[in-house]
Amino acid sequence: MGIIQLLKSQFLSHLIFYYVFLASGLIVNLLQFCTLPLWLVNKKLARKINIRLCYCVSSQIVVALEWWSGTECTLYTDPKNYPLYGNENAIAVLNHCSEIDFLCGWTFCERFGVLGSSKVLAKHELKYLPIIGWMWYFLEIVFCKRKWEEDRRTVAESLQNLHDYPENFWFLLFCEGTRFTAKKHEVSMQVAESKGLPKLKYHLLPRTKGFWVTVQNLRGNAAAVYDCTLNFRNKQVPSLLDILNGKKYHADLYLRRIPLELIPEGEAECAAWLHKLYQEKDSFQEHYTQNGCFPGPTVTHPRRPWALINWILWACMLLYPLGLLLVQLVSSGSILTILVSVTVACAASLGGRWMIGQTETNRGSSYGNKEVPSKNN
Repeated sequence: MGIIQLLKSQFLSHLIFYYVFLASGLIVNLLQFCTLPLWLVNKKLARKINIRLCYCVSSQIVVALEWWSGTECTLYTDPKNYPLYGNENAIAVLNHCSEIDFLCGWTFCERFGVLGSSKVLAKHELKYLPIIGWMWYFLEIVFCKRKWEEDRRTVAESLQNLHDYPENFWFLLFCEGTRFTAKKHEVSMQVAESKGLPKLKYHLLPRTKGFWVTVQNLRGNAAAVYDCTLNFRNKQVPSLLDILNGKKYHADLYLRRIPLELIPEGEAECAAWLHKLYQEKDSFQEHYTQNGCFPGPTVTHPRRPWALINWILWACMLLYPLGLLLVQLVSSGSILTILVSVTVACAASLGGRWMIGQTETNRGSSYGNKEVPSKNN
């Protein structure tokens, strides 16, 4: 195991991951652009094709967590609700405690068969980013500028467009708006105190307006809200770079299914409901801290092989011609050609590392850098 772990942490191993992800992502983007005429003729078919194309890319990140690092994921939930997961549209409300929360969310989407179709609320700037941004554009991801007056209309329109979506999806929401840190928590609790709201120990104050707009515009489409509370055993705080280095973690997810009709329709009432939900999430985290587990039964849902098969197929398709090209370059003896190839490889590595850097805690939201009350609650 020591040798295998050493190999996983090597630059060449990372370079292979970067190369397969970047090359396959650009190919998928090209194929997505080719579907543009189809949207005018058969929107349903265009959507189904783009769901499969997006799965080809996003599942590769899940492979890094499930198969490369071997991270295990345990689900705590009511067994009666278990058959519904993956068979209905839902809004998943997740806490935001580490750099790989989104990846754990994607992992459970993959295990329940909705990874290719699931949505997130993403920053508007990401729309212009090759691979992930372009892929999300064709997947009809909801983009926002974090300017409430503009976002209220555009987010509502984007969500309304999903009412005739051809496959089940989960809409993943991080209502805290940014990743938890001690400094952000201190500022958030100052805001809570100024507004007369109960203080939270393990979460930031949730942003209620985005949640209310999401719920209102997905009524009649989504069946439930999935309250998801995530934690890692032994108080570990994983990073995406750790996952790429093959470090193994164990994630525990506590999932409650709440029928959408139980959530109040009025904005003020919905906001109060969400604050109460986060107080309950705080109590679940307290239980986990004291006992090392969440309350209730666990359900075993094994990982599926399709994400790994997808990555292997892409790797075989892309690494074989690359190997032939490298052999020709070395045999040519041209120093200039070899230097250009090394430069391209380094650029690919830097590109992959830059993408990972965007998930790091110190690159998150500036929330907490200015001690002013948030206007988005």
